[in-house]
Amino acid sequence: MQTEITLNVLFGSVSSVLLAIVAYFIRQLHSDFKSMEKDITEVKTMALLIKTEFKNSYDLLNQKVDFLEQRVSKLELNQFKNQDHETEKS
Repeated sequence: MQTEITLNVLFGSVSSVLLAIVAYFIRQLHSDFKSMEKDITEVKTMALLIKTEFKNSYDLLNQKVDFLEQRVSKLELNQFKNQDHETEKS
């Protein structure tokens, strides 16, 4: 009877220690997941910010290209008019 109680106490103590260790690691894992979730949120925010900056830069570049195309068209038109005007004089 005495050995049975001793075995029960020993088994209870070992299982309590093991459960405490498991609980500790689960708690650490939970905090790691929380910090990872925070990091992922920061990465998503930075990616969105970079995407927005690139889109704005792309739009600005397209506006500049359009403006330059309009200027070239006007210059070509003026050049053709000048050539026509010079050929009429001759």
